[in-house]
Amino acid sequence: MSNQNNDHWSRREFLSAAALAGTGALLGFPSEPSTAESPPETARIRLVQAGGLCQAPKYVAEEFLYGEGFTDVQYLKKDTNLGNTTAVASGEADISIQFSGPVLIHVDGGAPIIILAGVHPGCFELFGTERVRAIRDLKGKTVAVPGMGGPQHVFISSMVAYVGLDPKKDINWVTYPFAEAAQLLAQGKIDAFLGFPPEPQELRAKKIGHVVVNSMMDRPWSQYFCCMVIGNREFVRKYPAATKRALRAIMRAIDVSAREPERVARFLVDKGYTKNYEYALQTTKEMQMAYQQWREYDPEDTIRFYSLRLHEVGMIKSTPQKLMAQGTDWRFLRELKKEMKG
Repeated sequence: MSNQNNDHWSRREFLSAAALAGTGALLGFPSEPSTAESPPETARIRLVQAGGLCQAPKYVAEEFLYGEGFTDVQYLKKDTNLGNTTAVASGEADISIQFSGPVLIHVDGGAPIIILAGVHPGCFELFGTERVRAIRDLKGKTVAVPGMGGPQHVFISSMVAYVGLDPKKDINWVTYPFAEAAQLLAQGKIDAFLGFPPEPQELRAKKIGHVVVNSMMDRPWSQYFCCMVIGNREFVRKYPAATKRALRAIMRAIDVSAREPERVARFLVDKGYTKNYEYALQTTKEMQMAYQQWREYDPEDTIRFYSLRLHEVGMIKSTPQKLMAQGTDWRFLRELKKEMKG
């Protein structure tokens, strides 16, 4: 993933985009790290290639990571969204972006994961047939997810818990990959499916089902981070300078994604992260406002909200305070918020 190609953004083009993405340097911070900072303690940084297109900043960050002093930038390809979490927990990857719900479940189970920052609120959409007009209508219905315990299952569970339903008793869960679930939804053989970009874009384009909940727009989901930056605990402990530099690269990439959706969409296609440019462009344009919220939203609010929902349905045992004590480190985010003022 680190090979340079004239069809892709060069390092200079990325830094030029950064400089143009706000007044002066990118939204107020210099295009290069301070020379007074310590260099990264390791030249290698490993991220995970998995998750929806809403995680575009993770890939856009590649050239910024080189600019931060890493010389070996790796993207480990995983088949499922859960690969983000398990790879970081095992130490196979150092840092990544993952949906908040599954991360909290892993932290509750003792996984050595540290949550470092929020990326954006909202990106998932719940689609239903005419039999489902609201979340409460899922009671007694058949809901498809790619796998139990995955992001879709966790988010739907938290949603139904919020309206007083029990996901274990009130939902008939079935497991299908997206292509099959979309076909079954179109045929009315399942009642609902929750998708991450570019799945919602495809369902809307094909006029399959209708949107029951759009987490970028509908409260309370739009008020909390969907995706968060996570790091391996030992990596964060052993390499604090590298951790801050990697996090800064991701935050720079978030800002570029918010300001240049067309270029980001083309980058995602050219690098092979997705095939359909129109779906990628629709996603990046829809995510613009969400990407702008990483400075404004408090990631601790997200942990409190989702941990309470997951505790209600028995998916976690820890209190929000315990999860924050054992699974968060906000010192780098606090420093970067001061440095990268919008």
